[in-house]
Amino acid sequence: MTRRIQPFAVYSDGRGNIFENPKLFAAGRSGNHVYPLYLDEMIPLPYGSELFELPGRKVLGYSRKGELVESNQGIACAAFIAPAHTQLSIAAWANTPNAPVLPLYAYTAIGWYNGQFYVPALRIDPDTRQDCENFNQKIIIKRGKELKLRFPNNRLILHLVDNCAFTYLCPAARNYVMNRWEAPLPTSPTCNARCVGCISKQDESESPVHESQHRLTFVPTVDEIVGVAVPHLETAPNPVVSFGQGCEGEPLMQLELLRDAIKAIRAKTSKGIINLNTNGSRPKAVEELFRAGLNSIRVSMNSAQEKWYNLYIRPVNFTQADAIESLRIARRFNAWSSINYFVMPGITDTAEELNALKVIIDSARINMIQWRNFNIDPDWLFSRIEFDGQGEPLGIKQIMEQIRKLYPWVYFGYFNPPSNIIEKYQFK
Repeated sequence: MTRRIQPFAVYSDGRGNIFENPKLFAAGRSGNHVYPLYLDEMIPLPYGSELFELPGRKVLGYSRKGELVESNQGIACAAFIAPAHTQLSIAAWANTPNAPVLPLYAYTAIGWYNGQFYVPALRIDPDTRQDCENFNQKIIIKRGKELKLRFPNNRLILHLVDNCAFTYLCPAARNYVMNRWEAPLPTSPTCNARCVGCISKQDESESPVHESQHRLTFVPTVDEIVGVAVPHLETAPNPVVSFGQGCEGEPLMQLELLRDAIKAIRAKTSKGIINLNTNGSRPKAVEELFRAGLNSIRVSMNSAQEKWYNLYIRPVNFTQADAIESLRIARRFNAWSSINYFVMPGITDTAEELNALKVIIDSARINMIQWRNFNIDPDWLFSRIEFDGQGEPLGIKQIMEQIRKLYPWVYFGYFNPPSNIIEKYQFK
């Protein structure tokens, strides 16, 4: 029998240096379940990932006797893994009194073996559109300035360049500046959900964390949207333009604008994919957008279970059933439908979650699951939604394998696909 290799636990010294602890093996976590990590279920830390120290948190690891140990050496660490990769375990740690709530990032477990960091994760999408090596910020700044000079009166272009590409280094906005792949079309300053981990709006009266980025402050015109979308769809390789970005609220709040913009875009070009990232809250509005020429839809869900969905999304005047109906409408139009699925080990990898996800797939016949890492402090999330576990986790990979077996037509990925992927897999 081959001995499974365990990587060492790591810790930060609080001064930006990370070390391995050769006395402890790395631990991972699903919900409240802590377990040892093994190298055969891990990959080298992907290029473009970041390492975090976790203030107020002690390292948890396993001794050579197999005992779970709380270490007093240094500060616990986690990885924020590069796009296109899905985490299989969150980091394990022990909170000290008054440990601060962590910012809105995903916190993947990490270990060290033979001179290299490893993470429990897999590359879920081969698409390289957001790979770190594809971005040269000096070139992006040069091209962004050129765009601003050419279109000084288009507020949407100015927002995408100054706010998104230059300030927040948004990969989608930077790809727009580079005239390639998927470009963002933010349109809505308002939202009809109050997501606990919203990255663009946090209520200071109830939240201990700040939004990751400031939200769009204006509603663009049809002409401003067309000015971004049409040149991109006409000239970019594998072009996609997407309403519904991290720097805005819910795009369905701007139904008439989106409908008129889609019609105006399609009056000028038939190329590429017009996509909608949405909470799916207004099925009739979704139907109207498909009639106008929308090609694909991605509906966000933190959980397929209504209880956890409601406690996190906190919908205003809509339900999870509305979101599922929006997915059904996409299929009725033979359009591509995806779930933007927030992966949180401990919730995503339970038997209860698998059963609820199967009901949605059976009902809506979705084309795709985008396995996205959940950007939130796990302990804060579990506290806010009053989640205390649902039995032994099955494992994220096991959930994926079950879905692949039961629904072989469902495409796994991370990004909104271009037309060549949709044409290949839509009716597989």
